[in-house]
Amino acid sequence: MNNIRHLVLLVPFALASSMVTAQYVKGNEAVRVLADGTRTVLTPPLPTTGPIRSTTPCRADGGCNGGPWHMVETKDGLVECTEAYARPGTCRKSTYGTAKLIRLWVVKIGDKWLQCQRPDTSSKCVDMRAPPPTNLPYPAVQ
Repeated sequence: MNNIRHLVLLVPFALASSMVTAQYVKGNEAVRVLADGTRTVLTPPLPTTGPIRSTTPCRADGGCNGGPWHMVETKDGLVECTEAYARPGTCRKSTYGTAKLIRLWVVKIGDKWLQCQRPDTSSKCVDMRAPPPTNLPYPAVQ
C-alpha cells in the first residue's frame, strides 16, 4: 500500500518534468546559460537578400499562417512563430503540450541554423540555408 501511495505522489512530478524537458531542444547552441544564471538567446538572422527579407511577415494573430508553426527559443522563452526568424509580431506564447499543431523546431548547431522535425537534434533536421530542395523541412503534428 505504501508503494502505491508513493507512486501516486510521484507520477505527477514525473509527468511535469518530462513535459518541461520536452519544451526545449537539448543541444540547441542558440541558448546559453551563463555562470551567473543569465540566459542569452540567439534567433536566426534574416537572409541578406531574397523574398523573406523584402516581404511583410505573417503576424501570429493574423490568421495567415498556412504552414507549420516554428518553435523558437527567444529571450522570452519558447514561442511559436509563423517563420523561423521570430520577427516582432510573428510569434505567440507556446501552446506545445496543450494543442496539437504542425510544428518545426528551430535550433542552432555550430554555425548552422536547422529546422528539426521534433524537439530532438537526432530527428530529421535540415539546414535552413541549404539550396532547395535540400532545405525542405519535415514538419510533424505534435
